[in-house]
Amino acid sequence: MYNGILPVYKERGLTSHDIVFKLRKILKTKKIGHTGTLDPEVDGVLPICIGQTTKVSDYVMNMGKTYHAEVTVGFSTTTEDQTGERLEEKNIAPNDLTANEVDEILQKFQGTITQIPPMYSSVKVNGKKLYEYARNGEIVERPERKVRITHIERTSELQFKQNIMTFEIEVSCGKGTYIRTLATDIGRALGYPAHMSKLTRTMSGGFELNQAFTIESIQSLHDEKQLQSKLFPMIYGLKALPRYEVKDATLKNRILNGQKLLKHIVKTPFEHEIVMWDNEAERVLAIYEVHPKHDNEIKPKKVFH
Repeated sequence: MYNGILPVYKERGLTSHDIVFKLRKILKTKKIGHTGTLDPEVDGVLPICIGQTTKVSDYVMNMGKTYHAEVTVGFSTTTEDQTGERLEEKNIAPNDLTANEVDEILQKFQGTITQIPPMYSSVKVNGKKLYEYARNGEIVERPERKVRITHIERTSELQFKQNIMTFEIEVSCGKGTYIRTLATDIGRALGYPAHMSKLTRTMSGGFELNQAFTIESIQSLHDEKQLQSKLFPMIYGLKALPRYEVKDATLKNRILNGQKLLKHIVKTPFEHEIVMWDNEAERVLAIYEVHPKHDNEIKPKKVFH
């Protein structure tokens, strides 16, 4: 049975669930999960966790993402991207905005910002997904959320055509960031309705786009019995956490049995969570966290047998 993390290239037109479904058929296993949904019209890298590594998918998702997006200024849409119907329109001419003005606005979005999730999204309000309300023509109050933009930069010239302007940006961000909402907010800050007209995820969970495998290449590697060598080990998905190398056999057994430990036993400094690593066997034993009631103790959060 396969076990590891596989960076997959998701083509436009497929859902993230489609990718998981196809891989389950190819690899003949149900223990497969993706690490963050990509909309059907978005392409890019989608890390897939297989086997025991499905237990660390949350950690892969928390490692941040990078996107290459096209912003269209001049009209907004119902979905905040190119798939929706036109809403507000406002003509824009070549002399209306300069590259410097756009760049100044972009920099205001770097750091921690507030977003309101789009109506066409899977965010739940009162136990129901927002897109379910939207499909029924209902508008509900959406909760604001704080998201983190670590880098944003314009990567193309401003292009003017038929009363609209387009330009491309690169964005590195944390979990939960909606790039289409970012595009509409950028337009609003510029004084124009806008939307995201194209999007590619170029990095996710530490995996670059050039590392990602197509479904066709995965099928071939599986048929040739070479796929396992292409999978990344579980520890790769946990590289954002500090690691403690466990050498003592008795301590290894205690960890695998899910026992609590005194915090001072661990010599590697950490704040909240730490990976217990068996270097000899090259495997993750467990993820431990600080005990919520006893600061001098740590307890297992996940144990891997």
